[in-house]
Amino acid sequence: MNKLKVISALIFVIIGIVACQKLLPKAPPDNELLDGPVGGLSYEENRRFLAGDVAFNDEIFTSQTGLGSIFVATSCGSCHAGDGKGHPFTTLTRFGQIDSSGNQFLNLGGPQLQNRALPGYTPERIPAGATFSKFTPPANTGLGFLELVSDADILLMADPNDANGDGISGVPNYEFLPSFITPFSNAIPRNGKYIHRFGKKAAAYNLLHQTVNAYNQDIGITSTFQPKDVYTGLNIDPEVSDVTVHNVVFYLQTLKAPIQRNQNDAEVVQGKSLFIQAGCENCHKQTLKTGFSTIAALSNKTFHPYTDLLLHDMGPGLNDGYTEGSATTFEWRTPPLWGLGLSPNSQGGQYFLLHDGRAKSIEEAILMHGGEAQQSKEKFQQLSAQEKNNLVKFLKSL
Repeated sequence: MNKLKVISALIFVIIGIVACQKLLPKAPPDNELLDGPVGGLSYEENRRFLAGDVAFNDEIFTSQTGLGSIFVATSCGSCHAGDGKGHPFTTLTRFGQIDSSGNQFLNLGGPQLQNRALPGYTPERIPAGATFSKFTPPANTGLGFLELVSDADILLMADPNDANGDGISGVPNYEFLPSFITPFSNAIPRNGKYIHRFGKKAAAYNLLHQTVNAYNQDIGITSTFQPKDVYTGLNIDPEVSDVTVHNVVFYLQTLKAPIQRNQNDAEVVQGKSLFIQAGCENCHKQTLKTGFSTIAALSNKTFHPYTDLLLHDMGPGLNDGYTEGSATTFEWRTPPLWGLGLSPNSQGGQYFLLHDGRAKSIEEAILMHGGEAQQSKEKFQQLSAQEKNNLVKFLKSL
């Protein structure tokens, strides 16, 4: 009798599990998600990825764990939902530099505005006379691949004097390295400065540089790498461990690259052809490759980000009067286009594109291009309505 009860109970449990599985929604396909690790990681690498994931997405800082006293956000993930782009509520404000001579407002809170504060403290305001720009947080995926593009390959794409006459003259952003950064073994410096590649103006050298700056400038968290408190200006004890910082860096390095969808659709195929014919690929380079990496899953890989990691003159319409490093006020690093079609998932169901989110659609973003992109914009404007639709459909497939 007892055996019958046990068997009946087991059958009941199995039926319950099967029924629940049918009721649960299916997980979205991998190409509909931006988060997740690159394939081919070892057991230990997956463990580090998960530790970085927790630190990036789950750790919410408070006054007891080092938040502030002035800050922009309380966690890394709050600005990058699902590792995607940010929206106007998470947009950052940078101020204080108008040319390559450096930031003139470092003693007044520059380069980043901390617009929130703990009780009893006063948020920062933009100082009188300081130019500023709004920066929408970028998507995080595929960054490890971009970090491993060699300086030599970046310089091959640069054409500062437009020697080939195509109207495109991209240049790297050269800047001095902070003391905690070791340059890449294949780096090609110039007058003591190194090619930077991350950020709207390519002002960060690598993902360690980017991560340390984000902890300090976004959350007000000090580390051994950046011990300066953003409120007092004094060096204080680290509020995040080196282990956590390195885990977050590893997490960002090993997030998978976005996966294109519907790439064999006839309209998408034609849209890609029109994208190339319009000259868009002159800056948004389709294919790059990584060099050697100790992370085997990233080593010597060909990938398709649609960027050249260079600065380009984008015309007076996108000149915010603010810059970083050796960039000019109208120069912006070519943003990668991979993952573009998934941007609304983290932006409240709509697009907020360009460096500050001012464009509310892909077509609107294209029409705001100027400077070196003027010819490509004009070619887009000359397309038929169906051709424009196909080009935009291609971009949404990325």
